[in-house]
Order: sequence, then C-alpha cells, then structure tokens
Amino acid sequence: MIYLLLSIASSSIIFVVFKLFARFKVNTLHAIVINYFTASTLGVLLYNGEISITVIPQQDWFFSAVALGFLFILIFNLMALTTQRSGLSVVSVATKMSVVIPILFGILYYKESLGFFKMTGIIIALIAVYLASVKSKDGIAFKKTDLIFPVLVFLGSGAIDTSIKYLEGKYLSEGDLPIFLTMVFGTAGVIGTLIITGQILRKRFTFEVKNIIAGICLGIPNYGSMYFLVKALRNDAFDSSTIFTINNVGVVMVSTLLGILLFTEKLHLKNWIGIALAVISIIFVSLS
Repeated sequence: MIYLLLSIASSSIIFVVFKLFARFKVNTLHAIVINYFTASTLGVLLYNGEISITVIPQQDWFFSAVALGFLFILIFNLMALTTQRSGLSVVSVATKMSVVIPILFGILYYKESLGFFKMTGIIIALIAVYLASVKSKDGIAFKKTDLIFPVLVFLGSGAIDTSIKYLEGKYLSEGDLPIFLTMVFGTAGVIGTLIITGQILRKRFTFEVKNIIAGICLGIPNYGSMYFLVKALRNDAFDSSTIFTINNVGVVMVSTLLGILLFTEKLHLKNWIGIALAVISIIFVSLS
C-alpha cells in the first residue's frame, strides 16, 4: 500500500509543477524534454547492476521500452493539441477516464475477479473522475471534427498503463525496473530533443534557465510516479484493476484538493460530488 500512496503523491506533485509552469511562463515542451532526461538519469542512478550498452538492447523488454518512449512524447503532443482545440477539461477527462482500459485488460486477460463491490466501485470511480475533472460551468464541449484528438489521448493513455502492467508481469525482473524506465524516458527525451532541434533550425528556439529548472522539478516526481506504480502492481495484496482504480481516483482527489489549498481554485458542486464519490469508490474497491 505504501508504494501506491507514493505513486499517488508523486502524480499529484506533477499536477502542482504543471500549475507552476503557467505561473512562471515556462516553455512546456522544453521543460518536458528536460524532465524526460532527468527521469532517465534517476533510473541510471537507482540501477544496482552494471550498465552495458551492448547488453541492454538484448533484453526482452528493450523494444517495448523504446516504443513506450515514442508513445509518451506522442501523447504529450496530442494532449497539448487537444487542450488548444477543446480545452483543459476535455484533456483531463480523456486522460483520467482512460483508466478503464487497464482495468478491463486486467479483468479479461488476467482473469481478475469482478465482484459486486469492485464492479460498483469502478463505475463510481469513473463517474467521480468525470465530475471532479470538469472545472467549467458549461461542462465539456468540442467540435465533432476535433473528437479524434481526445479519443486518441484516451486510447494512448490507456495503452501506456496497460503496457506497463503487461511488461511488468511478463518481462521485468525486480532489478530491471530502473534501467527499463531509463530507456522509456530516455527515448522520449531523444525524440523531444529532435523536435527542439527543428525549432532551432527554424530559429524559433529561445534558451531559458527556468525551463531547465522546471524540467528537473517535473522529472523527479514523474519518475517516482512510474516507479512506485510498477512496485505497487507487484504487490499481491491487490490485483491490477484495483490498483489502477485506487491510483487514478486518488490522484484526482488529491490533485483537486491541492488546487484548492495551493492555488485557491474554486470548485463547483459537481466537483465536490466527484471528490465524495472518489472516496466512496476507493472504499468499495478496497472491500473487494
């Protein structure tokens, strides 16, 4: 349970850091790239074994880690595009509702139990995520032509969580986790660097130290959120569908409350209902 709580805490800190990006006018793309390299460096520092450039590509998980790195940076850009076209609430809901994908995967592929309490808890959790994530009075609204972007964010975010669960159970040993995450974050960082290189060539790049500092501040909790989530998934006390449900609604609940305490965000009635349902869903899922 401690790893699950640490994962929720790390993910919630990411929310705070992103909020500060806007306040200090940080270039999000530049900070994100630094974040990936920071997280990748943490993986190297936490790896106890000998790092061999020739051995790593021979690992069963190598190409999967590279593919996840591509997916990370792709989803980030899709989230940015969706935010521009449809607003932050659409991105927030699409990302958080994607938890249904790894939940269904665990139930169907791993034959995890689905009793009354768990099924009820999952349904309540999805409702809670929606209500707590939508901050505008008008709810979610977007053009039909832009529907493809939140759908891709939904599918991509769900694919990332599902892949992590599958790889954790299929290929990763206890000692491989830090170097695996190094490859995932490192690949995303390299791709992001190529994007920035394009900006430099087009003379659209401006170097600012605050982007580096912001990226480091983001990279540490970003690595922690992934590391602790995988460690939680390895705990036999809960199955993966329970872990993903509690983790997701926990992040929504904590990050929403942090928004109130640190940024004086004002919540509507539906947001408070969402938080209350989040607590209820955690209780129901835990009882299963």
